[in-house]
Amino acid sequence: MTSFERREQAVLEAVRERRELVNDAIPEELPVQCPERLYEASRYLLDAGGKRLRPTVLLTVAEALADVDPLSGDYRQFPTLCTDPDTVDVMDAAVSVEVIQSFTLIHDDIMDDDDLRRGVPAVHKEYDLETAILAGDTLYSKAFEIMLETGAAPERTVEALDVLANTCTQICEGQSLDVDFEDREDVTPEEYLEMVEQKTAVLYAASACLPAILLGADDETVDALYGYGLDVGRAFQIHDDVLDLTVPSEKLGKQRGSDLVENKQTLITVHAREQGVDIDGLVETDDVDDVTEAEVDDAVAALEAAGSVAYARETARELVDRGKGRLDVLPENEAHDLLLELANFLIERGY
Repeated sequence: MTSFERREQAVLEAVRERRELVNDAIPEELPVQCPERLYEASRYLLDAGGKRLRPTVLLTVAEALADVDPLSGDYRQFPTLCTDPDTVDVMDAAVSVEVIQSFTLIHDDIMDDDDLRRGVPAVHKEYDLETAILAGDTLYSKAFEIMLETGAAPERTVEALDVLANTCTQICEGQSLDVDFEDREDVTPEEYLEMVEQKTAVLYAASACLPAILLGADDETVDALYGYGLDVGRAFQIHDDVLDLTVPSEKLGKQRGSDLVENKQTLITVHAREQGVDIDGLVETDDVDDVTEAEVDDAVAALEAAGSVAYARETARELVDRGKGRLDVLPENEAHDLLLELANFLIERGY
């Protein structure tokens, strides 16, 4: 096993351990109750799986701030960093951000009319459109209820809720920009990065800074951790764009090159257009069921020849390196090192 494979296995194991703890907490915080159909639909994607990367970031930041051995403490009773004698339930915060993530996925699948999510039928396909909309709305409101249960001091709770609300607003703004970009051919790399910051990266940023807020860290630490989340979150989305083109369809769980077929703007296509590539002519269909692997191969070859795939990978690496530099505000401990490795993992992971 190479050193890279060993590092990857260590990160995957760390994510798995925290994922299992979050999975155990979700039914506690979001039980199936009356009306059962609504809450079953709300829990559907949460129960279907997911990497739980955002809760993992949140829990690991809390470990680093409190300078505790990872997984050795009780996430329900995390010590604060100030004179406040009370403890904070950071697991509630972790569940809250995962619930927000699930709410966005349900509504995203409705907008795109996608059939599958996490290997199962999308919520609006498994249930119906009306129930899916209500399930997403329920998750949105429940996330705030759960965040209220952390036991943090009132002023810190208010600040955490403000971050969560602002995050949800920005996600909607980013999604709106993403939709608008489908009808534009003049999107710049800067505009694309702004869009993914709002649509994707802000939830990573919230995940990274919320434990600092709840545990009573200073403003410098909160701001640095928010910046870490923004940087690695943007890098995560850029890497996803690369994977959509480079990973075989059977591993992706969907048609390779679907973003290209559906005319979704990515940093790769934005850069390629600036290099004079006719993006619209790379594939002949706008239906992912009709595109062939050969067409995708030819399209990827053209994008690689333009230097666009390499440009995306380089941009993602620069963002991750900048994000890792922001972690200097944390104590040097095992959790700090894991956050560095998590940042690397976000742009090195496959399927």
